[in-house]
Amino acid sequence: MTMIQCISPVDGSVYAERPASSLEAASEAVARSRRAQKDWAKRPLEDRVQLVMKGVARLNEMVDEVVPELAWQMGRPIRYGGEFKGFNERSNYVASVAAEALAPIEIERSAAFTRRIEREPHGVVFVIAPWNYPYMTAINTVAPALMAGNTVIIKHAAQTLLVGERMVRAFVEAGVPADVFQNLFLDHATSEKLIAAGSFNFINFTGSVAGGRAVEKAAAGTFTGMGLELGGKDPGYVMEDADLDAAVDTLMDGATFNSGQCCCGIERIYVHESLYDAFVEKSVAWVSNYKLGNPLDKETSLGPMANVRFARTVRQQVADAVAKGAKALVDPKLFPQDDGGAYLMPQILVNVDHSMEFMREETFGPAVGIMKVKSDAEALDLMNDCKYGLTVSLWTKDEERASRIGTELETGTVFMNRCDYLDPALVWTGVKETGRGGSLSVLGFHSLTRPKSYHLKKA
Repeated sequence: MTMIQCISPVDGSVYAERPASSLEAASEAVARSRRAQKDWAKRPLEDRVQLVMKGVARLNEMVDEVVPELAWQMGRPIRYGGEFKGFNERSNYVASVAAEALAPIEIERSAAFTRRIEREPHGVVFVIAPWNYPYMTAINTVAPALMAGNTVIIKHAAQTLLVGERMVRAFVEAGVPADVFQNLFLDHATSEKLIAAGSFNFINFTGSVAGGRAVEKAAAGTFTGMGLELGGKDPGYVMEDADLDAAVDTLMDGATFNSGQCCCGIERIYVHESLYDAFVEKSVAWVSNYKLGNPLDKETSLGPMANVRFARTVRQQVADAVAKGAKALVDPKLFPQDDGGAYLMPQILVNVDHSMEFMREETFGPAVGIMKVKSDAEALDLMNDCKYGLTVSLWTKDEERASRIGTELETGTVFMNRCDYLDPALVWTGVKETGRGGSLSVLGFHSLTRPKSYHLKKA
């Protein structure tokens, strides 16, 4: 029997393990999900929304278990209190717009015709969730999918093995029928076989570009709809009129919070030459204040990366950049806890350019490169010189200027004077190798349903 293990970054121990489901058992779970879906969809929308929100509330009651579990599973310090703020904000918002998003579009209601477009649930939705924000990324799809009348099967990353199990437990205890929301422990091969068999009506995958390609390849020819949120290399651009202190505070937090393991974390920064020296100096001071250590210690502000291999990627990219002329500015003596393994100090590099992998490929760690620019045109070329496109963070007091630059940016979201945030009222989407589709907002409901037209001619 194959066991799926979570190796804790805290101490390298096996924190949790579960037997991987067989293809036969997983197929039966899908069959139960499909049988349950019709009755679930027939329930009034208000009932489905209420049950989902009861599940959210039940999970909130588990805070004392959830927060230390996250520290053990993926290394986030307990001082940050888990993911409840974003988890609740997103759930509350989709609940508030569900009726509007799913309402029929009335085209004509006359003596001669009734014409309308309705939205129907896809059926069984498969959510493949990542480890970096395991609750918030999952709820982006789980909540609106269930509210829309789909049933959901969740498969969580091995690194956060317990999250899917805990979410399902909370929702079922709150009254969501057991077959409507199920958690499965699956290895990659079984997942791919289920997808290739057309088991699901919609798939939402958040993870690596390679993982997204594997999902698309497995689904080839099945015409299964999907949403993919994949890699990122999100830039910030600090213009000459920016609020310098706010830019440093926000961009450095965006680059290093959660040990830099954020889908929309800031990985490269372009600063106008007039502010460059001050920005770099303030940024190094800001980052140097972190306390790296055991995430179960309330004094720790920067925990280990989720896995030793993720930290190895960051170290390799930084070393390659330094070998090619980059300069590392954060003093290693300030971070004696950096053990060469999962515990990784934050770093800022200057003298970087786009010949370096560090400025082109996803780093997904607490390290960021800063480049000096002379103009919007130069910054725009550099920001677009990337195979990913999730978010961009623009720093200026001029909204018109930000909007003008935004129209030329190849990205899913344009931020002005903020970053590393997911607004549930706006669609979360990406371009290029960051993926396709969109979650949250009214459009997220549209992704999780299909349109059906009614053209009724009256006798």
